[in-house]
Amino acid sequence: MREILGRRRRLRFRRDQRETGTGSGEGRTSGASGAGSASGVSRGADGARGDGDQEGDGAARRAEALRCAAWGWPVLPGVGLRTGEVRTTGFLRTRVRVTGARLDADPGADPGRAAGPGGVVSCACPDPECVVPGAHPHDPELLAATTDARMIGWWWDSRPDAPVLLATGGRAPCAVSLPAVAGVRALAALDARGLRLGPVVATPTRWAILVAPYRLERLGELLYAKDGVPSSLRFHGDGGYLPLPPSVTGTGQVRWEREPLPDPADDTDPADDTDPARDGRDEGGSSAPEGSGRPWLPDVEAVLDALVEASSSMPGGGSRLAY
Repeated sequence: MREILGRRRRLRFRRDQRETGTGSGEGRTSGASGAGSASGVSRGADGARGDGDQEGDGAARRAEALRCAAWGWPVLPGVGLRTGEVRTTGFLRTRVRVTGARLDADPGADPGRAAGPGGVVSCACPDPECVVPGAHPHDPELLAATTDARMIGWWWDSRPDAPVLLATGGRAPCAVSLPAVAGVRALAALDARGLRLGPVVATPTRWAILVAPYRLERLGELLYAKDGVPSSLRFHGDGGYLPLPPSVTGTGQVRWEREPLPDPADDTDPADDTDPARDGRDEGGSSAPEGSGRPWLPDVEAVLDALVEASSSMPGGGSRLAY
């Protein structure tokens, strides 16, 4: 009994020392560390970012989702990545930490390459063989996509690490995506023609050119007229989705290769915009009603030839999807 009471006194004495900061230096904190704690940003010995940076990333995703909603683009949170440590099985053999929605690779490694198709980054969905880890809807489902600011705010307040997914089609943009190398070639060809482009989304493996909404029947006619269409092209129309910056998915960071920019010279009459899927568009593109701030989008017909040609010039004739 005497031994138990003595142990309790020693434990109480040590606890009092920590609370008052007296005695040994265990409970003391320097002014520098106190300042770091107050700022909400902490860095370990390896320079890893702390919770403050994760909160900043979440705020950026929330802001982007709200910006899209203001343009009338319905969005929803993606499933995201499973938290933990993984190791690639491909060429690089580098260690990758998945922290929230951030990929932290060892120094000198490319997070996009490390988390690519050859890696083992785990999707948070139940499918252990998910081919688009983190970059698809799960809960909520795609039909829940909305432009309601209150719902969007609640989603990203609850899940700040969730990727931002655009539900394509309807009144929202559609998109055509292709392997990243082919995307670089396609944009160079389109720029050489002087064609005006809208937003372009880039990941380490694929690029996506946002286009004006189109009808599936019209797209079918355009594709039927081609001698061949590479299978690596992917069309995001009605019922599709696309991850938007600044999301992080299993293939790495999602970024804007071309930022969404409004058309200041747009004088379109809002009454003319009643059918978002109409085929005829001035100068090969679509414009939003004046003052809406929505980005200008090219028509799919204006960019399709360049995308097909660039994809066909890839090894294997563009048959590799390259998620």
